[in-house]
Amino acid sequence: MGKYLDILVFVIGGIAFPVGVVTLGGSLRRSYPDPAKEASYESGETPFGDARIRFHIGYYIFALIYLVFDVEAVFLYPWAVQYLHLSRGIAFGEIVVFVVMLLIGWFYAWRKKVLSWM
Repeated sequence: MGKYLDILVFVIGGIAFPVGVVTLGGSLRRSYPDPAKEASYESGETPFGDARIRFHIGYYIFALIYLVFDVEAVFLYPWAVQYLHLSRGIAFGEIVVFVVMLLIGWFYAWRKKVLSWM
């Protein structure tokens, strides 16, 4: 039970701190209700048309693929920093497998014409 007590303290603190800060902030701030502040845009512009418009699905797919490759590129940095401290044969083999998997995903997206901008 002793080793789980630390985790319990951190979980309770992790929940209590944000809830306490938001509650304290809400109770200490001043409230000036104004119809202009409750509008869609607080810049003073009058909204026109519908706020919900349709976007082409290609934009979302392009952004998702960018995000995937960007996150995978972040994984290369810790490997490069620790490369000299690792077993070089195994570390090089791991990164080759990682980059090959990355290239397979890139070629698949290219073949499906996801990377072509519309």
